Amino acid sequence: MNQNPEQIARDEIDKQLTACGWIVQDKKHINLRAGPGVAVCEYQTNVGPADYVLFVDGRPVGLIEAKREEEGVRLTMHEEQSVEYAQAKLKYINNDPLPFVYESTGDVTRFTDYRDPKPRSRPVFTFHRPQTFEYLLREAETLRKRVHNIPVLQPDGLRDCQVTAITNLEKSFRENRPKALVQMATGSGKTFTAITSIYRLLKFARAKRVLFLVNTRNLGEQAEQEFKRYEPQDDNRLFPELYGVTRLSSSFIPPDSQVYISTIQRLYSILKGTELDERDEEEDPASKKWKPKEPMPVVYNQKVPMEFFDFIVIDECHQSIYNLWKQVLDYFDAFQIGLTATPDNRTFGYFEKNIVSDYGYKKAVEDGVLVPYNVFEIQTKITKEGAKLSLGEYIDRREKLTRKKFWNQLDEDVEYSAKQLDDKVVNPNQIQLIIQAVRDQLPVMFPDRVDKDGNFEVPKTLIFAKSDSHADDIINIVRREFAEENKFCKKITYRTAEGEEKEDPKTVLQQFRMSYYPRIAVTVDMIATGTDIRPLEVLLFMRDVKSRSYYEQMKGRGTRTCSLDELRSTGTPAAKYTKDHFVIIDAIGVEKSQKTDSRPMEKKPGMSLKEVLEGIAMGNKEEEMLSTLANRLIRLDKQINEKEKAAFAEKAGGKSINSVVKDLLNAYDADTIEQVKCNIEKEHPYATVEEQEAIYTKKQSELVEQATSIFNSWELRNYVIDVRKKYDQYIDHINLDEIQNIGWVKDNKVAAESIIHDFTHWIEEHKTEITALQVFYAQPYRRRELSYKMLKDLVETIKMNKPMLAPLQVWKAYEQLEKVNGQPKNELMALVALVRKVSGMDSSLTAFDKTVDRNFQDWIFKKQAGTLKYSEAQVQWLRMIKDYIAGSFHLDKEDFELDPFNKQGGLGKMWQLFGEETEEIIKELNVELVA
Repeated sequence: MNQNPEQIARDEIDKQLTACGWIVQDKKHINLRAGPGVAVCEYQTNVGPADYVLFVDGRPVGLIEAKREEEGVRLTMHEEQSVEYAQAKLKYINNDPLPFVYESTGDVTRFTDYRDPKPRSRPVFTFHRPQTFEYLLREAETLRKRVHNIPVLQPDGLRDCQVTAITNLEKSFRENRPKALVQMATGSGKTFTAITSIYRLLKFARAKRVLFLVNTRNLGEQAEQEFKRYEPQDDNRLFPELYGVTRLSSSFIPPDSQVYISTIQRLYSILKGTELDERDEEEDPASKKWKPKEPMPVVYNQKVPMEFFDFIVIDECHQSIYNLWKQVLDYFDAFQIGLTATPDNRTFGYFEKNIVSDYGYKKAVEDGVLVPYNVFEIQTKITKEGAKLSLGEYIDRREKLTRKKFWNQLDEDVEYSAKQLDDKVVNPNQIQLIIQAVRDQLPVMFPDRVDKDGNFEVPKTLIFAKSDSHADDIINIVRREFAEENKFCKKITYRTAEGEEKEDPKTVLQQFRMSYYPRIAVTVDMIATGTDIRPLEVLLFMRDVKSRSYYEQMKGRGTRTCSLDELRSTGTPAAKYTKDHFVIIDAIGVEKSQKTDSRPMEKKPGMSLKEVLEGIAMGNKEEEMLSTLANRLIRLDKQINEKEKAAFAEKAGGKSINSVVKDLLNAYDADTIEQVKCNIEKEHPYATVEEQEAIYTKKQSELVEQATSIFNSWELRNYVIDVRKKYDQYIDHINLDEIQNIGWVKDNKVAAESIIHDFTHWIEEHKTEITALQVFYAQPYRRRELSYKMLKDLVETIKMNKPMLAPLQVWKAYEQLEKVNGQPKNELMALVALVRKVSGMDSSLTAFDKTVDRNFQDWIFKKQAGTLKYSEAQVQWLRMIKDYIAGSFHLDKEDFELDPFNKQGGLGKMWQLFGEETEEIIKELNVELVA
């Protein structure tokens, strides 16, 4: 028998209450002493039966208003009803109003503590335990009331940026904002700021427990040391002497500490009740390659209830709070404080744009907290263009994993691009040329670094490599070109291969930070986040980085200040001055490459799910297509319910979505392919290279076919498309509103001047041969001839011939050098404004829509200066024309058939409003607005 929706919701609520330690009873079988917490269904009040009344030690303390699943979107609308029951008199009991109130569908639950100042409901994972309510009722004031008792921060011993961050953070708590973001530049003392705030919360707000969440075990160990060293302003004891600090290293969580330090990976495994491989804590989950594993949802854990922590501080929060890991934060009923130097749009969105500290790198340099940097570029032909190996050449071939070499003659031309360098093709000469240039230039960059024997002392240098294989090539060439021994240059990496014995990366890192050797360290990822290396003076980029925030983190390794004594004592004894800058050596074009806010797995974001499925079914089985489909299915698996997952498996021959995803990613997985090649060599030891290659091609095709064959079924494809439609509700945390024209970047003045010079020169050089430029440089009346197509063609010509002079790039260069008025809405509008500036039409760079607005105001003012007065309807039409010209640069009669004119009556309406003046007005506006 099918249950009604209300009963389904109550069954789920009953389960959750039981899991949280409540005994659920119906009103006919009440025994309030059956346990510490009793939830009585349909308890009678003077305004009717309450769905659930909660009793702790026989005393009524709260209630639950139960609603069916469909009401999840409207729970806040039921708060008045909940309050009415909470303030009602219970049958047989002369009770006070009940303070703890829930509205719940079983799937979605909101909670209000009506003892709070300005009580406000908040979403919670489930229900609080009876023991929690017992504890809360013993407290005279709630946590949200106690944060008002925190005294004004005394600034002694704190930087201004730290005072601002803590003061604003405490204001955020008083306003009961659930999330707050602290943006502080790397090296400005984020962790110290966080510990100071935690100390004040424990002492003055009497917070019960605080979680300090990190990405890697390395960061957790550093945070633990910072807590151990911290001495408060108002007490001469160290932090651990005042409050218990525990860094979680197993599944056990002692209940008697006040501060807990944990990786997000460990906490996830604790909540799931699964074992964690400690090596998984060594690598940042954000930079880790996706591994085929079941992203199981977090469920209630009685050992770690949702109210276990009052506050959660998330270090490097721009990396670890999304996807699978976000569940950890959603689980706890706690304030969340994010710490980062490099937030991106996702970070701002997640923390609801509640930015309590905005202390970026530029401000930190101005304050002397961090040091500035200079960029030195090394560009080789092969780095930029790639190269070609010709048919018949004898070359070495090398296995990436084993590094085993064999001699081979090419049976076809091999052409490789710059992107394939150090992946498909390794060119030792290209690496050697860069290292030689670095070796020769370092004495020029640091002319004072000569030791007592007259030898140049190489400053501490960190090289970012593309892969472990690339790093090994770099290390060998560095040692050779600098004519140095092994300890001169070492690799710092996350982990060694299984069964391989290598030097502990922590030891190498400590040596690099504190000892004379190594002078040069090579890394792929490890030193990207949260590692303090003050004596570091040179960063050499031999890998590109597409993530803006990740790049800023990598640069942050060099920003730390370092006194002369500290510089000498930590491995650079020849130093004669305090570290006052660091050098970025860009050997890959990383400074110029386009950056995004994240590194997506999806390679075909512009294709619909239907197009991806149909494309694969029709034979397009490239890696990008399979990766994109895997990504879409991962998202789908998190959205659909168990019944829908079962229906998928039924149509997919018994395979779950997760199993299908594994096959899709496995088809082109580098480790899988390497294993296939190894197996082929073992099974066919006497086969030629060509025969082994043929076997491999066949095996790889079989992997692809195994992964995609189920999508030959049109029923499965249609089912995936249909079930996805049901969940097509997008929450956009990426495109955020912003204030325009608030500041500009001045970091790269010389490069900006060079771009503007080249753009000006190119425009002047072509002003007589390109139609659009001819129009710009002609008499004002000719500018009405400008068309959208002319300008579009001009943009494409520039981008094709001079990609570095693309309009938006040139606009950014101007922003670095002078104040600009407004922001261009697209490339065409940027181009118009730039050409107006270069040609002398405008004295300052002004967004074209701003120019049109100004010209329109002048025009309409002149028109109405005499007896002519336009009506409101006429002015509205004139504004529509103005906005259209701002976006399309010219208005023709035919354009009145388009939006927005056609919806307002088109050209006929224009004639009705302006009569015989219509054509003259159109002509005038085409000239005057672009003048």
